[in-house]
Amino acid sequence: MATSGHIVVDVGTHEDASAGQPPVAPVPYRLSFTDLSYTVRTRGGRLASLLSRARASTDSPSPSTTRALLNGISGEAREGELFAVMGASGSGKSTLVDALAGRIERESLRGTVTLNGEPLHGRRLRAISAYVMQDDLLYPMLTVRETLMYAAEFRLSRALSPARKRERVDALIDQLGLTSAADTVIGDEGHRGVSGGERRRVSIGTDIIHDPILLFLDEPTSGLDSASAFMVVQVLLDIARSGSVVVMTIHQPSARILGILGRLLLLSRGRTVYAGTPAGLMPFFHEFGKPIPENENPAEFALDTIRELERQPDGAAQLADFNARWQADHRIIETVNAMPLEVAISESVCRGKLVAGTVTGTASSVPTYANPLTVEVWVLIKRSFTNTRRMPELFGMRLGTIMLTGLILATIFLRLDDTPKGVQERLGFFAMGMSTMFYVCADALPVFVQERHIYLRETAHNSYRRLSYVLANSVVSFPPLVILSLAFAVTTFFAVGLAGGGASFAFFALIILASLWAGSGFVTFLSAVVPHVMVGYTVVVAILAYFLLFSGFFINRDRIPNYWIWFHYISLVKYPYQAVLQNEFGDASRCFARGVQMFEGTPIAGMTEAVKLKVLGAISATLGTNMTAATCVVTGADVLRQQAVTDLGKWMCLLVTAAFGFFFRALFYVVLLVGSKNKRK
Repeated sequence: MATSGHIVVDVGTHEDASAGQPPVAPVPYRLSFTDLSYTVRTRGGRLASLLSRARASTDSPSPSTTRALLNGISGEAREGELFAVMGASGSGKSTLVDALAGRIERESLRGTVTLNGEPLHGRRLRAISAYVMQDDLLYPMLTVRETLMYAAEFRLSRALSPARKRERVDALIDQLGLTSAADTVIGDEGHRGVSGGERRRVSIGTDIIHDPILLFLDEPTSGLDSASAFMVVQVLLDIARSGSVVVMTIHQPSARILGILGRLLLLSRGRTVYAGTPAGLMPFFHEFGKPIPENENPAEFALDTIRELERQPDGAAQLADFNARWQADHRIIETVNAMPLEVAISESVCRGKLVAGTVTGTASSVPTYANPLTVEVWVLIKRSFTNTRRMPELFGMRLGTIMLTGLILATIFLRLDDTPKGVQERLGFFAMGMSTMFYVCADALPVFVQERHIYLRETAHNSYRRLSYVLANSVVSFPPLVILSLAFAVTTFFAVGLAGGGASFAFFALIILASLWAGSGFVTFLSAVVPHVMVGYTVVVAILAYFLLFSGFFINRDRIPNYWIWFHYISLVKYPYQAVLQNEFGDASRCFARGVQMFEGTPIAGMTEAVKLKVLGAISATLGTNMTAATCVVTGADVLRQQAVTDLGKWMCLLVTAAFGFFFRALFYVVLLVGSKNKRK
């Protein structure tokens, strides 16, 4: 069905526009792959290499250090039918789909993959294809409609009006059979949502929002009951009949599912053991000498036979060799008038495929990203806020934790006085308070760890830029930090009795905010480097402990050995700690020890007041000054010098702390750019 321009919103099986008109012939597509081979280095390869060197002098054969995951696989998938790859675990079926979907480095893969006789890779492949992972990677608190709408915002061009995008989403919901669940949240372990089958169909929908020509799926029926699995496969058949080439892996299909599959490719240890239609299984195994019994699922029988053969020393090589002879004897030569690929793509766009296409309708004209960076950032922000605001308990726990910590510190260090003991207690409060700000940021660690696979899936086909994700992540994380910093400042500043009035309070709140910003940036960066939550927590706690150790609280800067001084300057706790010290003790006229108070912490402190006054008089006479019990002997400036907090001013410490937050988010972007490849080596 054509529209003005290049975009339509009707998808799925197309009925005749009016009675009496012949159905429009589908655009022919042939996804062909020939002699695909892929090997990987096995674990223990280094040990095997050492053993091979040891055997070199005796001319002993060296052990193999590689394993063939694919070994000369060939086949063809067509539009309008389902192409299913079957096999036991470890047979290579997921590897084959990855190879066809361009998820294996071209240098590592031998053989050819073509669409309508033309090589398929790079930008062209990403523009016309979609890949659905085995796991359902969705935001739990978004509804089905919202999930698909955000996918449309990412994948469909901004040239398409919001009304057209909604129409596309509504059409897709209808095609996926999700009308009754459209306004139900996805759900997770703690929130009731859609069923497993509905979740799987939503996962498929997010990747086919742009109506791709090629659709690859890794075990779309895994974990589903028979009825849900059959419904998912029926949806995939509708997608194939709408003009798409659908290639999927499937572990053990039921008889009903087997009946609607178009072509099968059975693998065993990387080799083809059967290639043909489901109906061909019966005569194939009959000629092999293992006829399939009546009323038995041919797919289950085939897989059981393959597993039985794999227990033998030569595996299923006997069946693979028989398949080669069978294919040669039963080969049917078909005359296919292949349409040039660009012409076929242009025709498909005119009929409603590739909703994100351009007016010219060619794959090369499809932009790398459907939207500019600003649109991507805005959509990511909206989606994240929508998801998180429906889980207020998470922020409530963060706010409760930081307020409880502040309350404990406020009641311990309540109304500190201006004495030498008060100085030491202030130092302890500041060290604990600033280090706590970084520790409470550890709750940001699971965020990207949990979102990692969603991010990988969405960036695999250029839904948005990596920079957009980093910017949106930073924007979304900032407002809660403002609330947390104000909550801690209000809870502690006045209760502890910190000086300086409103200006000092404002700076105190700012340095707390900067500390939370730097800490969340540091933890976010670590979450990209360390993919496991428990390992990540261990690393975060250890590094923050080192930062506190070298902050200047336990040992002054001028007492740290030269070979460790570098750690003092990279400590995240150093700069906010020094900033709050200067904020509190920056007033040189403020006194923290008068007269005999200077003896606190010395043996003289235990003597009588009269003795203290005599000692003070002796010191006064020796120095030639008039020192009385009211004479100020330690000012705020003296405290700063004693703590070696003189290298940077408080505003510079604030800027450095905030800069750390930007620096770690820049590192986060670099890690995403370098380390989040969606291809096997």
